[in-house]
Amino acid sequence: MTDDATDPAGPKNHRTIDRVTQILEEVVYHPGIGFAELARALDAPKSSVHGFIRGLQAKGWLYEDDKRFYLGPAIYGLTMASGHIRAGQVSQADLDALHKETGMTVFLGVEAGDHLIYIGESGTDALTGFAARTNIRRKLISTAGGKALLAAKTDAERDAYLRRNHADGEAVSEFLSEFAEIRKTGVARNFRHHGAQIAFAGVVRNQAGESVAVGIVVGQTAEIQPREAKVRKLLLKHVASWTRQKTAAREPI
Repeated sequence: MTDDATDPAGPKNHRTIDRVTQILEEVVYHPGIGFAELARALDAPKSSVHGFIRGLQAKGWLYEDDKRFYLGPAIYGLTMASGHIRAGQVSQADLDALHKETGMTVFLGVEAGDHLIYIGESGTDALTGFAARTNIRRKLISTAGGKALLAAKTDAERDAYLRRNHADGEAVSEFLSEFAEIRKTGVARNFRHHGAQIAFAGVVRNQAGESVAVGIVVGQTAEIQPREAKVRKLLLKHVASWTRQKTAAREPI
């Protein structure tokens, strides 16, 4: 029997994990959601949903207040204690400073499986903020942040990801055509909303030089493209300063 945890074919869906993930994401989308609403959203027997919720509460992933459910402290504690992104490495003030210098929306993202998840933001406009809050998980191959993280991987890790996502043939081809430039410049670029927005991304590294997060700036293409060189330079300057910072606790994201 193949052990999925070590299967070189990569991640696989698991019914129980999918159900737990859906519960957590429903709570993220709808903080204060009730039990009946959760059961309807999952389209699952109430007894099954009840068991999952109680298990998540026991481990601190959820907490209940007045029969309403919210994210528990374990979610935040895990990020803080992981040894990768900590409260002190990239603060809200750091994100705000990049936003102020570029005039663009700023995100801090981390890799989760084959997806990119935002864990911090600054200067969000209505369109970009709505998109960020209604789509927690983004495919790495389809985002500037994801492309930057992919380019920073080892050849074996990157090739394994591309094989797993071969169905996204156009996106894979686009990434491969951009790969050399991303490695050379340290910046990945992507267009959003049918070209109306443009995004640039650079990898944040820890003290050991490992890529642990990605800084992303997003703006209107017509306004940003004429000053693209300056934006790239500012992004790299800030990301480099975040990398040099020690991970002593300062201000949480």
